[in-house]
Amino acid sequence: MALAEDLGVFLDDFGVSCTAGAVTALGILDMPSQVLANGMVLSTDYTLTAKASDFGSLLRGSAITVAGVAYTVREVMLIDDGSFVQIGIQKT
Repeated sequence: MALAEDLGVFLDDFGVSCTAGAVTALGILDMPSQVLANGMVLSTDYTLTAKASDFGSLLRGSAITVAGVAYTVREVMLIDDGSFVQIGIQKT
């Protein structure tokens, strides 16, 4: 017997509003920084985690607004069992 789970509970506490085309849903924005070039450069790599059913069909170059900020999709990757996606994004 398959379990029915509410994926929204994973996003409720830390999720921010995201809009791509006609779809608006919650996603978790991560902004980890990296130190590059022997400590001379600091870079931020933006990643959005969201339900695959909401944003899994986005393509490279698609526009998405996250917490009111415009981004462009770099790549979309399924994670774990495919219920969620991790979307690499860059500020537009």
